[in-house]
Amino acid sequence: MASYRNGRGAVKVERVSPATASSNLRASSGGLKSKNANVRRSGSSAGLKDFDDSVSGRVRVAVRLRPQNAEEMVADADFADCVELQPEFKRLKLRKNNWDSDTYEFDDVLTESASQKRVYEVVAKPVVEVSDVILLSLFKANSCMLKLEPLVTDTHAFQSVLDGYNGTIMAYGQTGTGKTFTLGRLGDEDTSARGIMVRAMEDILANICRDSDSVMISYLQLYMETIQDLLNPTNDNISIVEDPKTGDVSVPAATLLDIRSHQDFMELLRLGEAHRVAANTKLNTESSRSHAILMVHIKRSVTDMESEISSENDHSLQMSSTSKPPIIRKGKLVVVDLAGSERVHKSGSEGHTLEEAKSINLSLSALGKCINALAENSAHVPVRDSKLTRLLKDSFGGTARTSLIVTVGPSPRHRAETASTILFGQRAMKVENMLKIKEEFDYKSLCKKLETRIDKLIAENERHQKACDDEIERTNIEAQKRITEAEINYTEALEREKMKCQMEYMESIKKLEEKWMTNQPKHRTNGVVNGSHGGEGNDEDATELKKMLQKEITLRKRAEEEIHNLRNSQLLPIEAGVNADVIKLQNLLDDETRQKQKLEEEVLLLQSRLSQLTFGSGQPRYSQVDDQGNGERASIANLHEHVGLQKILSLLESEDPNVRLHAVKVVANLAAEDTNQERIVEAGGLSSLLALLSSRSFDETICRIAAGAIANLAMNEANQELIMAQGGISLLAMTAADAEDPQTLRMVAGAIANLCGNGSANFFFTSVIFTGAIANLSVSSLAYIVHKLQARLRSEGGIKALLGMVRSRHPDVLSQVARGVANFAKCESRTSSKGKSLKQLLGNKNSRSLLIEDGALPWIVQNANNDASIIRRHIELALCHLAQHEVNARDMVSGGALWELVRIARDCSREDIRALACRTLTSSQIFSSELRRLRVEI
Repeated sequence: MASYRNGRGAVKVERVSPATASSNLRASSGGLKSKNANVRRSGSSAGLKDFDDSVSGRVRVAVRLRPQNAEEMVADADFADCVELQPEFKRLKLRKNNWDSDTYEFDDVLTESASQKRVYEVVAKPVVEVSDVILLSLFKANSCMLKLEPLVTDTHAFQSVLDGYNGTIMAYGQTGTGKTFTLGRLGDEDTSARGIMVRAMEDILANICRDSDSVMISYLQLYMETIQDLLNPTNDNISIVEDPKTGDVSVPAATLLDIRSHQDFMELLRLGEAHRVAANTKLNTESSRSHAILMVHIKRSVTDMESEISSENDHSLQMSSTSKPPIIRKGKLVVVDLAGSERVHKSGSEGHTLEEAKSINLSLSALGKCINALAENSAHVPVRDSKLTRLLKDSFGGTARTSLIVTVGPSPRHRAETASTILFGQRAMKVENMLKIKEEFDYKSLCKKLETRIDKLIAENERHQKACDDEIERTNIEAQKRITEAEINYTEALEREKMKCQMEYMESIKKLEEKWMTNQPKHRTNGVVNGSHGGEGNDEDATELKKMLQKEITLRKRAEEEIHNLRNSQLLPIEAGVNADVIKLQNLLDDETRQKQKLEEEVLLLQSRLSQLTFGSGQPRYSQVDDQGNGERASIANLHEHVGLQKILSLLESEDPNVRLHAVKVVANLAAEDTNQERIVEAGGLSSLLALLSSRSFDETICRIAAGAIANLAMNEANQELIMAQGGISLLAMTAADAEDPQTLRMVAGAIANLCGNGSANFFFTSVIFTGAIANLSVSSLAYIVHKLQARLRSEGGIKALLGMVRSRHPDVLSQVARGVANFAKCESRTSSKGKSLKQLLGNKNSRSLLIEDGALPWIVQNANNDASIIRRHIELALCHLAQHEVNARDMVSGGALWELVRIARDCSREDIRALACRTLTSSQIFSSELRRLRVEI
């Protein structure tokens, strides 16, 4: 029934009380004992108890009788078979003579007519997968003691390989009794003859998920106490490894292949059988001369329901499905085809075959001793007497579910061997194993699942962000469009209002003029008639006209004021700001125009003088075959002699970025020549270059060229202290923090690396070594000065900035960083070599390396074996110099630098670095003691 597969189904098994169960067992056992008092038992006789024993870990043993072969039919025709089977009672009778026999009881008894399928279902299927037939027969046999409910069965009722337990299926018996036929028969001609190996793999592949589960096999043989790989014959001496914590035995050197289909397994099985050792004896034409061991490793992903059923931690059930990692169950199936035990006088073995027989009998004897010790609960089990017993340590007395099939023959001539085989099976039934499930959380699968979900959320967030940005942009465009339309409409309305006011004004003027022209003749007539009053009338008319004109002018002004007020009420805030900005920009533009004209005049002057230098001698411009850069550099190098270095340096303070850019390029080219560096520093060029780095308007191109010029100046020992005194380290560190371009970072790292070198100190130390002209106290004083300079370099952030630039991961930047670290470590090693005198100057303070205190050691160890040779060489030098100071030794050991020093001492391509590493490791007490403890030799 499919509902009971693997012990998981829709039925809950509720056991009756122990007292009732034990009384039923006693009744059943008593009835059986009264019928035949001569029956020998290894376990309990009740069916439920037998099942409980097998579930709890007892080794299950089945016996199989081989049919008579042609030789036995002729030779034993007048004799009765020595073996009689009673399969209905699961008994075997071994005849002593015609009137006496011994009766033995096994878990299962298989007659000579039992099919291969029946053998597999009885012996192997409970180990590989719980059989529905067994479950059904169990429930029927014990229905009086079980109560069935439509719930979930107890998951610990059955343990199989597919449930995450280890399992062993083993065949034991005399040579020629059918062990290999039972286990390893391929069934190419007759599929019904397939053995346990083939059928077990069919069941395993049918019950796993190809996407989430995996099946891997290895096929070995134990031949003459040597473990050989049947899938790779060249691997003929495999060692056994035992885990000191868990005691698990494994053979990690064996070939382990992934099985994706049944066809793949059959091909590998044929390959292994072809490499197995066999020989022709009197008992068997193809007698196996080695023990064959097939190991099948199964990994299964447990579903949420199964993991909840099998989980022993109640709190884990409350975890959400998204955060709870899936469970992986690991089961291992071991199928062992033992070589047959034989007696030499019966098998006719001689020569090398005789030696093989001795080895087989010794290993089987060792296995029998272990079985006896386990059956008698002995304190000592001699598992180390043979490699076979070591390999089967988990199968007998371990954590595996073991099923043993003993094969016997019917011939009375081999009664002694048959009796020995039966007794072996009886003793094996007394062995108890402690079955343990092997489960572990699949954090990799959970991590992959969460990463996929994060990527999905990130993509969704990006799409949402893009949609929001598009919506904002669309809204802005629409708003700007509406504003523009409103401004246009408002401007048109203002123009219409203005035209209307002007037309009204013109009409008013026209009316006044017409009225004035109409009144003009009347004034003249009145002047002739009324001569005495003419002057007075004219004055009154003029006054009236003036009043009307004044009134019209007032109306016009009022209309203009209303228009002006209306315009100011809408556009006054905008126009006021715009007008102010326009005026300010106009002033700045006028200043820039004047400055540009002035600079253009100076550039024209410089170009004319440069042309005179190039063509003044009457020769062609490219007089040599060298590249163009050399000619341009020569011209620029002599440019300050004709124009004036001070004039060039003054252009570094120009407000025009283009002028500053060209000026700093000229200064950088001049600084590349050693002859010009002193002049640049004397003229204040160093201060100007540092000022460019401190400028608020950060221009990365200018900063990059300025940093390159400073790096060139820092190569001169006399300029290093000037750079540090003027705050150059802090400015370089600030530039490194702001820059993103790898070339800028390379220039800044090169400048700091040159400052880390302390060239003046290196030159002075060299002169002391070769000339001996300075006393020891002077050398120590200089070492103290160098130590202070290094401390200042660190305190102003130089080391932090140097290490921070590795974020770009550009090889050129990393090369400069590695060079700076090597220079700093070299100076530290030279100052520390002055030992006692320097220690007195520092106040007996024995401090670690400043590089280690700033956290540079992990990066040094990580890049000690970098693919780039230039980076690797600088890092190797830095490690050797750091190791010369004994105070750094413990930090280097704990940080993993010791192994890199050992690698350098062994594998470095440069002989001087390799010799320095060897000398450092042997001279340091801490390194020497650590190497002795680890048993590492240089």
